[in-house]
Amino acid sequence: MSETLQTAASSSGSANPLLRPWQTPFETPPFAEIAPEHFVPAFEQAFADHSAEIAAITHDPATPDFANTITALERAGRLLTRVSAVFYDLVSAHSNPALLEIDKEVAPRMARHWNPIMMNAVLFGRIAMLHQNRATLKLTGEQMRLLERSYTRFHRAGAGLDDTAKARMAEINERLADLGTSFSHHLLGDEQDWFMELGEDDHAGLSDSFVAAAKAAAEARGMQGKAIVTLSRSSVEPFLKSSTRRDLREKVFRAFTARGDNGNDNDNNAVIVEILALREERAKILGFPTYAAYRLEDSMAKTPEAVRGLLERVWKPARARALADRDALQALIAKEGGNFALAPWDWRYYAEKLRQISANFDDAAIKPYLVLDHMVEAAFDCATRLFGITFAERKDIPVWHPDVRVWEVRGPDGKHKALFYGDYFARPSKRSGAWMTSLRDQQKLDGAIAPLIINVCNFAKGADGEPSLLSPDDARTLFHEFGHGLHGMLSDVTYPSLSGTSVFTDFVELPSQLYEHWQEQPQVLRQFARHYQTGEPLPDDLLKRFLAARKFNQGFATVEFVASALIDLEFHTQPAAASRDIRAFEQAELEKIGMPAEIALRHRPQQFGHIFSGDHYASGYYSYMWSEVMDADAFGAFEEAGDIFDPATARRLHDDIYSSGGSRDPEDAYVAFRGREPEPDALLRRRGLAETPEAA
Repeated sequence: MSETLQTAASSSGSANPLLRPWQTPFETPPFAEIAPEHFVPAFEQAFADHSAEIAAITHDPATPDFANTITALERAGRLLTRVSAVFYDLVSAHSNPALLEIDKEVAPRMARHWNPIMMNAVLFGRIAMLHQNRATLKLTGEQMRLLERSYTRFHRAGAGLDDTAKARMAEINERLADLGTSFSHHLLGDEQDWFMELGEDDHAGLSDSFVAAAKAAAEARGMQGKAIVTLSRSSVEPFLKSSTRRDLREKVFRAFTARGDNGNDNDNNAVIVEILALREERAKILGFPTYAAYRLEDSMAKTPEAVRGLLERVWKPARARALADRDALQALIAKEGGNFALAPWDWRYYAEKLRQISANFDDAAIKPYLVLDHMVEAAFDCATRLFGITFAERKDIPVWHPDVRVWEVRGPDGKHKALFYGDYFARPSKRSGAWMTSLRDQQKLDGAIAPLIINVCNFAKGADGEPSLLSPDDARTLFHEFGHGLHGMLSDVTYPSLSGTSVFTDFVELPSQLYEHWQEQPQVLRQFARHYQTGEPLPDDLLKRFLAARKFNQGFATVEFVASALIDLEFHTQPAAASRDIRAFEQAELEKIGMPAEIALRHRPQQFGHIFSGDHYASGYYSYMWSEVMDADAFGAFEEAGDIFDPATARRLHDDIYSSGGSRDPEDAYVAFRGREPEPDALLRRRGLAETPEAA
């Protein structure tokens, strides 16, 4: 046991806030009382409690039935769920060296705890017997779905394997847990270590709001009076769009795309190689030819071929549009007297220039109107108009950082429905990106349990009392994550395993991506896009230019995403031996698909946390696009109704999508809402790619 764990293990359980009832509003975690040393003894107790609960189910002498097996499993492990939720929120959103050290050792221990449960032959036998006789059990629709998902989960975990195969599966799971943790820690390490200080001569082209955010970022690192660019995407992308200093753009771009690939202690190449080999071995033990085949069997897509078909259908017109845009950008460089070839660190800068010329719009023009607080209000207001829920800020809820805000959510009946935590600003203790998670999920198994839902983002904080200003992409991200949040807050199911976002990966992005549509609606922007200094609403002329420019540069955006999704798929369909040299594999795949040299992957492999920090999105990064087919089609239901807040359509959306969690098959849920299956071309129309001429 490490020194950190020895210190932690000595913590007294009776004084441990994780092991006693929380005397806080809505029984929320008392973050100020929780210290790193509390986690290991809490995990130890939670593991022991859960193991005892599983043993009781396994050895129950009564004939297996739904109540003593499936329902009992749903009740088991509540302490482990509670401790894990708090721990992983802190590790991701407000880490420190002590937490990261504990995370390294908890990850494999978590796998060691779950392996004998998920591969328990006796327990699986009880579930399998119920599954075989399910037609005679007189189950509700939700109970039938839970039984099917429980059977599938245990079967796919290897519960039906022989003892030798189970032992090897356990070793693989434990090692993969360790590797996924290492990957995320390496990425965080590279992001924390690098920054570029901006001298007075380095501000050319940068907006006042960007400089203010750069000063706030420096202050967060104890560099008062300085201004820095960090490796947070919310810092990198606006810098690449606006800095006139080509040398600095190149420096920032190279640092951003080299995260996890620097040959230092944070290098992720060897980690990826081992992850891919172990995933392949696990899939073959379970009888699948590739990891992708294993992963996609339990999804809406079902097969790698279906995923590849969608991605290639989008890739062709997107690449054609990107190549046409590339030529236009190169012509702009030549027109300005530049004698250099367009490079990846130039694309965003010249695309902004071209957008100003062709659409008379740039992000800098609208950013003063996209105040973070106003966009939060807009997200809340849309939810109120669609679903009747209301939001009231609470100052008495414990939080993990002073920047975190909390709102109480009430239903149309005025009763408490959820708490919503918003953690919006970038800081060194937070991993990059944006995500939704929960501290507690909704359920009704033993009384109504209201959820505690979290949105975490990495927006740039305003300096010197100035508000945080969002780019259009930032505002879209806020609505996206809030869409996930609504999926959790509006959940109305009985069983915790089916709550909220507990759905197929290629369905989970539908509620989030669908919600993005409201952010760009004229009536929403006219009400909530107000100038941060004057309070004046967004001028109609600027609004029209913004809406007209939405499809600009979609070739670039689609290419950088689809290329990442295709590489994810190739990593998990080709033999692991083919990717022992990650850089060479990446380059070969980019050449194979004809990736424009001037566009970089949205996520290079060494920083692709979606697929290597864990396996939730492994072979599943395509999910965003699969869901976009549905979300583009789904918003059409409101457009066809002639009202983006149409009550009847909103009711179906609530009942069939947002509140049903994983309690029904996602295809059935979508058809119930829309009245038909989604129309694939809706995606191409939304991105403005439907009629793109082919390019060589």
